[in-house]
Order: sequence, then structure tokens, then C-alpha cells
Amino acid sequence: MIDFTESLRRVAFETGFSGVVRIDLGGETQLSDAYGLAHRGFQVPNTDDTQFAIASGGKTFTALAVVSLIVDGILSLDTTARSLLGHDLSLIADDVTVGHLLGHTSGIGDYIDEENGALDSNDYVLVSPIHQLGTTETFLAELDGHPTKFTAGERFSYSNGGYMVLALIAERAALTPYHDLVIDLVIEPVGLVDTAFLRSDEPSGRMALGYLDREGFRTNVFHLPVRGNGDGGIYTTITDMDVFWNSFSDGRIVPVDWVQEMTRPHNEVPAEKASYGLGFWLAESGPAVKMIGGDAGVSFYSVHDPIKGLTWTVISNTTDGAWPIVTHVANNLDG
Repeated sequence: MIDFTESLRRVAFETGFSGVVRIDLGGETQLSDAYGLAHRGFQVPNTDDTQFAIASGGKTFTALAVVSLIVDGILSLDTTARSLLGHDLSLIADDVTVGHLLGHTSGIGDYIDEENGALDSNDYVLVSPIHQLGTTETFLAELDGHPTKFTAGERFSYSNGGYMVLALIAERAALTPYHDLVIDLVIEPVGLVDTAFLRSDEPSGRMALGYLDREGFRTNVFHLPVRGNGDGGIYTTITDMDVFWNSFSDGRIVPVDWVQEMTRPHNEVPAEKASYGLGFWLAESGPAVKMIGGDAGVSFYSVHDPIKGLTWTVISNTTDGAWPIVTHVANNLDG
């Protein structure tokens, strides 16, 4: 049983945490708490069924859609990006493959390069008007013109642009829009009823607005694409995250052999004290698999340990709000 509930709540109040946290062990929910407001202007509280953006956590959904196309024989790990990009994005090297893109070893120039130490989550980084970035093809202008960083396969370099290219490849190969692919191949088959590509200009009643600061009313609406895409931005709930992890582990999204392939270390990432599989972060030691996301007005961390039967998720609708809670939960569960 979880025995640090009170200290967790104390940290949440001391840090002004806005979001949700849930811990499941052995198939039973040990803790499920919500804090703060989904909409500060109207004083709408966050709840267990609030839909939160999860930033780069959405890359996992892209990876699963791509692997599903591989299972169906539509793509392969060796499919080159160029074979489906044609004359688009001419600076991407001809030998860059789906496998390179999934594992962040493509070396392509990144339109949001997280190796740039000067980049801040609250910066305005997009060139295109964000209201125009509603489909995958509209990102071509963002992705174009970035020189290759290194030869494909040379090393790991986390790439937002790489996952946008994966989304392009997937929809062109399947002749189906990216958002529909994720819905058809990942979301609907396992009943993720509250997981969706919500638009920021069409806020639903259960959608948490993303706030840049612990206090105040400024949101991220001008910082992020109007609709999430291949490199992140999908919305979900803590309940759906538990359903997701169980469904994925049981081989109900992709076959078990692909579950194993996606969650084995493909590259060590010492700077993050972790390794990376295909669409998943992996613990430095042990079997825990992670999804992590951070952006303007969003912070997200979700872990599944299949050996312990432990799943826990923290989502915040502020830029850095999740991290003190993540640290507290991790320290107590490892202790």
C-alpha cells in the first residue's frame, strides 16, 4: 500500500501543483488525486476525468501507429524517408530510415532542437501561424531548411522533427491522415475513450487549459500548434493512461514481440540517466518504461513497471508543475 499520501499532498500544496496524480499497484488504485484549476478564469477544478495535453508523451502514440503499419506490411524499419517524401524536405539524407526516426538516431536537422541549451519551454518557437498547423502536411514549412546534424545511425539525438517526419511518412504510406491513423490503430481498439487530438481553439468542457506560470491567466494558446501532431500534443486522462499501459503490455495495441522490441534499450542516453527504445524512455536499470512530455503549459510523466505491477502518472497543466510531484513519488516508491 502507498504510505506517503499525506506528504505528497503537502508537496502539492507547497508547490501550487495544478494537475492530477495516480498510482496503481497490482491492478488496484492506491492513490488518485486532483489539484488546482483546469480553467482559472471560470474557477473550473481539475478532476480525475479532466483531459490534459501530454506534450511529447504523444510521440509514443505516433510510434505505435508506425509500428502497427510495420506489422501490417505497409512500412518497415528499413523504409527510407525519401521513398515517401519525394522532393519534400530535400535536406533529409537519402539513407534516413523509419528505424532511425523511431529511435532518434536520424541526424536530421530539428525544427525544435532540444540540444539548444538556450531554448526555453515558454519561448515562441514556431515560424508558421499556429492556427494553420492543424494537419501534418501544414508542418512542411516548419520542417524544411534544417541542415543535417550528423550521419544517420551515428548517435542518439532527441528529435521533434523526426517524429513529425514519421507522421508524414505514416499518412502517405497508409493514404490516411495521421490523426485518423492514431485513432484507428491505437486509441479506438483498446477503448481510450478520453484520449483525443483536441484543438486549442475549440476547448471542450473537460479540457485543461495550459498555463505558463504557477499563478496568473496567461495560457499556452499562442505557443503550440492548434492541434497536436506526430511529435506531441495529444490529450488524455489519468484513467486512460492506466488503460493504455495495461493494453500495451498485454499486446493489444501491437503484438507482444513488438512490445518487447519497443521497450528494449536501443540507445543509451547518459545525460538523461536513461536509455531509449522505440517511442519509449527506459529506466537506467530495471524494467520500468516511461513516457515523458514537457512544453509551454504542459508537464507529464508516466511510468509502468511490469515486474512490480506498478503504474503511476503525473500530469500538470503548467510548464513545470509536474516535476516536484514526480520527484516525490519516485523517491518514495524507490525507497
